[in-house]
Amino acid sequence: MTKPSGILANVVPFIIALLVGVMLGSVVQTQLNLAALQSMGVAIPPDVRITTTWQDLLSFAPLYALLFGVGFVVSQTAAVLLSRRLGGRYPMLLCVGAGIVGLWVTLWLVNTLAPPPTLVAATRGITGLVAMLATAGVAGAVFAGLRRRTLSAKRPRGFSGFAVLLAVGSLAAALPGISQPAQAQDLPYHIETLTDDLAHPWSLAFLPDGRMLVTERPGRLRLLSDEGETLVESLGGVPAVYASGQAGLFDVSLSPQFEDDQQVYLSYACGNAEANHTCLAQATLAENSLEDVSEIFRAQPAKQGAAHFGGRIAWLSDDTLILTLGDGFDYREQAQNLGNHIGSIVRLNPDGSVPQDNPFAYHGDVRPEIYSVGHRNVQGLVFDDQHQRLIAHEHGPRGGDEINIIEAGANYGWPIATGGLDYTGARVTPFEVYPGTQPPTLEWTPSIAPSGMALYSGELFPEWQGDLLVGALVNKEVRRVRLSDDASSAEDIEGLFGELDERIRDVRQGPEGAIYMLTDSPEGKLLRVVPEGD
Repeated sequence: MTKPSGILANVVPFIIALLVGVMLGSVVQTQLNLAALQSMGVAIPPDVRITTTWQDLLSFAPLYALLFGVGFVVSQTAAVLLSRRLGGRYPMLLCVGAGIVGLWVTLWLVNTLAPPPTLVAATRGITGLVAMLATAGVAGAVFAGLRRRTLSAKRPRGFSGFAVLLAVGSLAAALPGISQPAQAQDLPYHIETLTDDLAHPWSLAFLPDGRMLVTERPGRLRLLSDEGETLVESLGGVPAVYASGQAGLFDVSLSPQFEDDQQVYLSYACGNAEANHTCLAQATLAENSLEDVSEIFRAQPAKQGAAHFGGRIAWLSDDTLILTLGDGFDYREQAQNLGNHIGSIVRLNPDGSVPQDNPFAYHGDVRPEIYSVGHRNVQGLVFDDQHQRLIAHEHGPRGGDEINIIEAGANYGWPIATGGLDYTGARVTPFEVYPGTQPPTLEWTPSIAPSGMALYSGELFPEWQGDLLVGALVNKEVRRVRLSDDASSAEDIEGLFGELDERIRDVRQGPEGAIYMLTDSPEGKLLRVVPEGD
């Protein structure tokens, strides 16, 4: 009998098995994600389920083919070689087991090395992980079965691993790049560097005498002069901070009565990698330290990982405090659970107690601090005194960044409704809008990764008055956004300061009307923008 070539005996079965594994994995992850939505009471009609499944085959499967394929070629090569060493025995068992182990190792490596805690959302729980691993086992069985059928009585000379790697490379689709908005024509401004030795600075607050407080994510609170000179590199008394990934020291805000009470508020991640929270502390600012430091709020329950903490602070006109929280990345369905703080915005009295007019203050098992729900990761927040409205923006995944006008008791949809895709290209949800949730006033797709935000009211740049200035980490610029008078819509007018090519973490208006920015890097900068010629 004619002996089949290595390509016929190995590569063709491998390609077929790879396609089976990728398609089956895509279908399974879609059903798991839809099941998570159904567990929250979301109705998924059959036609929506079918459409979403096909959409994920187009958008999720290409990236998954790359992830799955790398582990699959290594695992199946190892299985075939081990079977040979065993005299050609147990090929089916070895290929199935190797497929499962290969996918598990791939997912573990990706989750360890990539920024998102869990890249493939369907594998966040043990049930989803087992289901996805089972698809890899099926693919291994297909490979072993097809390979056995194509082999002649005489064993082929070798397993063409290199050819299979080429096949995997040809199957992996190129990921779409994020298009960058064109930089608007430069306005007549000048950018000054005040400080350039900050470690991932996060927030800035101006003291009445012109000095500045700057938080650094590793856990330092720095005191600067009005010209950016370091007066105290690290104020004493800062609470213990969990600093890892996105976790660390976040916002700093002064009490509305600071000149009388010298009170400072800090938001930060507390705990450890296995059990952490977004926390809020109150302290008295002394000459070189914080005194009488006390934790006045801790988001519950504890969660794992180092992503999506929120952490922005704003004060309403009645001197109550707003603190934004995140969904912890792996806990996105909890953003619809009023029994915890995950994925919500909370409203507190200055001492951390619950205002009696909070929307859920008297609703049994609902957390009384909650002001609004359905948020992913809110890192931009301002209160518009003139129009008495609270404005927030939040990160979407791949697209779906939002600006929202926050109303007491409202639901902003995450993860039931979003215009963004997961980082893998999978649908988070079939719905961009959903009954009972608030649509965004403005959405960015692709994502700009919005960060700090200021509402400009100064005299130095009159053409910007009333506009939002939104830092953009991915775009490395500041977006200027104009709300309509009734805040029912917003227009993204232009990008500013893109010539810096810096990740902008925070944007603030200074007392004199200049724009201050913090750049996000290990050697972060404090920048000041003034009109050209000043």
